[in-house]
Amino acid sequence: MGTTWAHVVRQAAELPEVAESTSYRTPALKAAGKSFARLRTEAEGGLALRCERVEKEALLASGDPAFYTTPHYDGYPYILIDLDRVDPEQLRELLDAAWWLVAPARLRRARERADDNE
Repeated sequence: MGTTWAHVVRQAAELPEVAESTSYRTPALKAAGKSFARLRTEAEGGLALRCERVEKEALLASGDPAFYTTPHYDGYPYILIDLDRVDPEQLRELLDAAWWLVAPARLRRARERADDNE
Protein backbone atom coordinates (compact mmCIF):
# COMPACT_ATOMS: atom_id res chain seq x y z
CA MET A 1 0.00 0.00 0.00
CA GLY A 2 1.24 3.50 -0.83
CA THR A 3 1.35 6.61 1.25
CA THR A 4 -2.02 7.94 2.40
CA TRP A 5 -3.20 11.45 3.19
CA ALA A 6 -2.95 10.49 6.88
CA HIS A 7 0.77 9.74 6.36
CA VAL A 8 1.25 13.10 4.66
CA VAL A 9 -0.49 14.89 7.54
CA ARG A 10 1.63 13.06 10.15
CA GLN A 11 4.86 13.96 8.35
CA ALA A 12 3.86 17.60 7.89
CA ALA A 13 2.70 17.91 11.50
CA GLU A 14 6.37 17.66 12.55
CA LEU A 15 6.87 21.12 11.02
CA PRO A 16 6.07 24.31 12.99
CA GLU A 17 2.55 25.73 12.83
CA VAL A 18 1.24 23.27 10.26
CA ALA A 19 -2.50 22.77 10.34
CA GLU A 20 -4.83 20.54 8.39
CA SER A 21 -7.32 22.68 6.49
CA THR A 22 -9.11 22.78 3.15
CA SER A 23 -8.38 24.35 -0.20
CA TYR A 24 -10.81 24.23 -3.11
CA ARG A 25 -13.05 22.09 -0.88
CA THR A 26 -10.38 19.38 -0.58
CA PRO A 27 -8.05 18.46 2.31
CA ALA A 28 -5.01 20.73 2.51
CA LEU A 29 -2.06 21.63 4.69
CA LYS A 30 -1.17 25.17 5.66
CA ALA A 31 1.79 26.72 7.46
CA ALA A 32 0.71 29.74 9.48
CA GLY A 33 -2.37 29.95 7.26
CA LYS A 34 -0.56 29.65 3.90
CA SER A 35 -1.33 26.60 1.78
CA PHE A 36 1.52 24.36 0.64
CA ALA A 37 -0.14 20.98 -0.05
CA ARG A 38 -3.55 19.84 -1.27
CA LEU A 39 -5.02 16.40 -1.79
CA ARG A 40 -6.49 16.41 -5.28
CA THR A 41 -9.82 14.71 -5.84
CA GLU A 42 -9.78 15.37 -9.57
CA ALA A 43 -9.64 12.41 -11.97
CA GLU A 44 -5.83 12.21 -11.84
CA GLY A 45 -5.80 12.42 -8.05
CA GLY A 46 -2.50 12.85 -6.26
CA LEU A 47 -1.01 15.44 -4.01
CA ALA A 48 -0.39 18.97 -5.25
CA LEU A 49 2.72 20.19 -3.44
CA ARG A 50 4.33 23.63 -3.58
CA CYS A 51 7.88 23.62 -4.94
CA GLU A 52 10.43 25.76 -6.73
CA ARG A 53 9.92 25.74 -10.51
CA VAL A 54 13.43 24.41 -11.06
CA GLU A 55 12.71 21.56 -8.62
CA LYS A 56 9.50 20.76 -10.49
CA GLU A 57 11.39 20.58 -13.78
CA ALA A 58 14.03 18.32 -12.22
CA LEU A 59 11.44 15.96 -10.72
CA LEU A 60 9.57 15.69 -14.00
CA ALA A 61 12.82 15.15 -15.94
CA SER A 62 13.90 12.39 -13.53
CA GLY A 63 11.43 9.97 -15.10
CA ASP A 64 10.22 8.89 -11.65
CA PRO A 65 6.56 7.90 -12.16
CA ALA A 66 5.69 9.34 -8.74
CA PHE A 67 5.90 12.87 -10.19
CA TYR A 68 3.69 14.35 -12.87
CA THR A 69 1.79 17.44 -13.89
CA THR A 70 -1.33 18.38 -15.82
CA PRO A 71 -1.94 21.32 -18.16
CA HIS A 72 -3.74 23.08 -15.30
CA TYR A 73 -0.47 23.19 -13.32
CA ASP A 74 1.79 24.19 -16.22
CA GLY A 75 3.65 27.35 -15.26
CA TYR A 76 2.76 27.04 -11.57
CA PRO A 77 5.17 26.13 -8.76
CA TYR A 78 3.37 22.90 -7.82
CA ILE A 79 4.39 19.31 -8.49
CA LEU A 80 1.79 16.55 -8.54
CA ILE A 81 2.72 13.43 -6.60
CA ASP A 82 1.31 9.92 -6.91
CA LEU A 83 1.09 8.85 -3.27
CA ASP A 84 1.07 5.18 -4.26
CA ARG A 85 4.49 5.57 -5.90
CA VAL A 86 6.42 8.19 -3.96
CA ASP A 87 9.28 7.22 -1.66
CA PRO A 88 8.21 8.26 1.88
CA GLU A 89 11.59 9.81 2.70
CA GLN A 90 11.62 11.82 -0.51
CA LEU A 91 8.09 12.99 0.28
CA ARG A 92 9.27 14.10 3.75
CA GLU A 93 12.03 16.18 2.12
CA LEU A 94 9.61 17.70 -0.38
CA LEU A 95 7.11 18.57 2.38
CA ASP A 96 9.90 20.25 4.30
CA ALA A 97 10.95 22.27 1.24
CA ALA A 98 7.32 23.26 0.57
CA TRP A 99 6.98 24.44 4.17
CA TRP A 100 10.08 26.65 3.79
CA LEU A 101 8.57 28.29 0.71
CA VAL A 102 5.42 29.48 2.49
CA ALA A 103 6.35 29.78 6.17
CA PRO A 104 6.69 33.35 7.44
CA ALA A 105 10.21 34.59 8.17
CA ARG A 106 9.62 34.44 11.94
CA LEU A 107 8.92 30.70 11.73
CA ARG A 108 11.89 30.03 9.47
CA ARG A 109 14.20 31.93 11.84
CA ALA A 110 12.83 30.09 14.88
CA ARG A 111 13.33 26.76 13.17
CA GLU A 112 16.88 27.65 12.15
CA ARG A 113 17.66 28.57 15.77
CA ALA A 114 16.15 25.30 16.99
CA ASP A 115 18.16 23.33 14.39
CA ASP A 116 21.35 25.14 15.48
CA ASN A 117 20.72 24.10 19.09
CA GLU A 118 20.40 20.40 18.27
